[in-house]
Amino acid sequence: MRPAGMPINKEHEGRMNRRWELDTLRGLMLVLMFVTHLPTRFSSMLGQPFGYVSAAEGFVMLSAFMAGMIYTAKGQRDGLPAMRNAFLARALKVYACHAALLLLLFTVIAALGISRDEPALKNLIGFYLEQPMAGLMGGLLLIYNPPLLDILPLYIMLMLVSPLVLEHGLKRGWRGIFALSIVLWASAQFKISENLYNAFVALTDLQVPYRETGSFETFAWQFLWILGLWMGSATATGAMKNRRPFPKALILACIAIAVPLLLWRYIAGQVPTEGESLINHWFDKWHLGPLRLLNFFALLVLVMHFGEWLKQRIPQFAFLQTLGAASLPVFCVHLVVVLLALSIFGESTPERPVWTDVLLMLSGLGSLYLAAIITLRFDAEANPRPGAAASR
Repeated sequence: MRPAGMPINKEHEGRMNRRWELDTLRGLMLVLMFVTHLPTRFSSMLGQPFGYVSAAEGFVMLSAFMAGMIYTAKGQRDGLPAMRNAFLARALKVYACHAALLLLLFTVIAALGISRDEPALKNLIGFYLEQPMAGLMGGLLLIYNPPLLDILPLYIMLMLVSPLVLEHGLKRGWRGIFALSIVLWASAQFKISENLYNAFVALTDLQVPYRETGSFETFAWQFLWILGLWMGSATATGAMKNRRPFPKALILACIAIAVPLLLWRYIAGQVPTEGESLINHWFDKWHLGPLRLLNFFALLVLVMHFGEWLKQRIPQFAFLQTLGAASLPVFCVHLVVVLLALSIFGESTPERPVWTDVLLMLSGLGSLYLAAIITLRFDAEANPRPGAAASR
């Protein structure tokens, strides 16, 4: 790793300001999450389309990569205090979005769902309906995280620790960071967070049950964030450019892992086996089970290996690039659309006409695209410089 005081290569900095392939991948992850969350008959068939890996893993990894790349460049250019301030500003911006979504859910969305007596919406905010004050305060403190609104709190917490991680990585290397990260991931497989939380509740009499704190196991998911942060930082300093090609044996091994798991996913469904089993635990999404990570790493290696070849042969999808370039506003609008759909239409049922689901899907995607267009136009007017929207 290049020492912290060494100037960053201007060629690298210019290239990373606008990388269409990253925007395309982020846009794809956003579309997949939207399709999965929107209550239509298309959700189950399009969820986890590449094997036992969801869009959430890709979105978190890409977000960390972009953060590592952008904020490392800022730290090298403007100094580490400026990098820390930029991280804090970003975390506060995401928190503001999360707080606004919570207030919308607890007021307009809740009133709409209750007036229509939609069980899906009432189940989603069941704890808040039982204990409004504890739900509101717990939500604003990032403790109570209703389904669908639990990824932004994870993102906020990881953003807050990222300056310390990046600074340590730039000055002293990443080995110690990865060693600690792996230990935390391994401990998450044995419910360490739940045990610590229960101990905290016993001391404080906190009213929010553990099951209401969100589905994502923070100690597990931090591993993907650390990996992405390191890769982004290495890209910013130019170290990633000099990496050796993956051995042919590794590529073949990854194909041998990814292809059978892809077939298994479409034969068995989104859950590998029926009922409770050790296999299902190893593929668990919320704890990032070891076999799920293996599937993810196999796909990551293949994407990195064939990335340049694909860039030269696939078209640039303007729709996905636009969504990816405004990922935070698009993600927030996707949640608003999904929550409105749940409060008005409820869960998807076979009795619902196909045209209704198609209309929901098209109008929702149109809303995401409109949000991205407005955001990028506003950003271009407010910050008329190259690559201004790269960190959105």
